Amino acid sequence: MIRDFLPRDLENVMQIWLEANQQAHDFVPPDYWRNHYAEVSRLLPQAEVHVLEEGGEILGFIGLDGEYVAGLFVRRDARGRGVGRALLAHARRTHRCLTLQVYRENSRAVAFYEREGFHIQSEQTDESTGCTELLMEWRA
Repeated sequence: MIRDFLPRDLENVMQIWLEANQQAHDFVPPDYWRNHYAEVSRLLPQAEVHVLEEGGEILGFIGLDGEYVAGLFVRRDARGRGVGRALLAHARRTHRCLTLQVYRENSRAVAFYEREGFHIQSEQTDESTGCTELLMEWRA
């Protein structure tokens, strides 16, 4: 079931955020994510966030800022089960266009977004990590 984020979800969602970032971005020092944890924890409840819950457990979430996908994160043990695809489909129901940024080095995520119909529009360097980010877009 996909539902809106509730304040009681914060701890679980932030744990997924931290673990998923550290696992997917092994080319970024782990301290980078820990150092941003408090800021993201403070800002996340202000965003449009939807969680996918199964059996009372949150398996993943998507954060949106208008048409921009600020983040799509899936718990490690839930990957490959359609959680990310379901969360994107949920966002597509209310948006005719979605954009996002993903690190080029995160080849698994880039391939996932391409399978989901996103196309690379441009690339830039993330000043905070020095990594190349791809700007990707999906249109209905």
